Amino acid sequence: MMIRIVGTILAGLLGLAFGSFLNVCLSRWPEGESVVKPRSHCRNCGRTLAWWENIPLVSWTALRGRCRTCKTKISWRYPLVELFIGTLWSWEAWHTIPSDFLTSVPAGVFHFQLYLGLSRMFFFWILVALAVLDLEHLWLPDFLTWPAIIMGVILNSFNLIVVVNLQKSTEVPISDMIGNIGPTSLTGVFAAPVAAAAVVLFIRWMYRLVRKREGIGLGDAKLMAMLGAWLGLSGALLSFALGIMLGAAFAMVLLAVPESRRGSDTWLLSKLPLGTFLCVGGIVSALWGQPLIAAYLRFVGVR
Repeated sequence: MMIRIVGTILAGLLGLAFGSFLNVCLSRWPEGESVVKPRSHCRNCGRTLAWWENIPLVSWTALRGRCRTCKTKISWRYPLVELFIGTLWSWEAWHTIPSDFLTSVPAGVFHFQLYLGLSRMFFFWILVALAVLDLEHLWLPDFLTWPAIIMGVILNSFNLIVVVNLQKSTEVPISDMIGNIGPTSLTGVFAAPVAAAAVVLFIRWMYRLVRKREGIGLGDAKLMAMLGAWLGLSGALLSFALGIMLGAAFAMVLLAVPESRRGSDTWLLSKLPLGTFLCVGGIVSALWGQPLIAAYLRFVGVR
């Protein structure tokens, strides 16, 4: 149990650090700036930050959300991204490291669990990055989605090979120990991203056919392909369903708030960050996809 607690705390601290780095990326990528140079600085007055102004969560709280020099407000995005990544990584570590793995889990299975946990941490990092970029800039950059699609296909292909070999050395089904690993066949590994993207492309084509204008960007189709590559087709479809429901709820809130419609005759044509909602759906699907799908199938009477 102690190893599990220590591992969870370490993962959380690393998550805060990588969340802080992600904030640098989210501020500089849209401007086409390097994420390495110059050092962290105030975006308003340009002053280079001291080391203690870069401590995740602590610095923002100590500075009360304002620059020490020019008093410009520091966005809530900074602590929220750090906290979100830290929480996700802690959650993943807690559920990856068994409390009694030394006696109950074969070494090969534990190493594979550790590898899956690390890969999911990276997946969460990418999803948070894309969610914020789409929320703030309506932008899902290809330099994130395409490499993530390729990586998801490669990792899931490798997973299938490892699972087959591990299953030969244990009598307990591997799925009982490691849970969902994504597509369960090589055909599914390659077909899932294509089918997931096709769902969005079909809706995009139908919308354009009926409304004579674009309704969904190609970035959303690439994001769906990424979700399919990592989560399989069922996980991607669950992400899509959750994303659509979140988007609809967000739109209903806009309808209910008069201030959101004030001063604009075209507010109904305002673009919504569908990619943000899909990313949130992807995180939920990665964490609780199997139970949610099983519950739905029981509800409709399939199981």
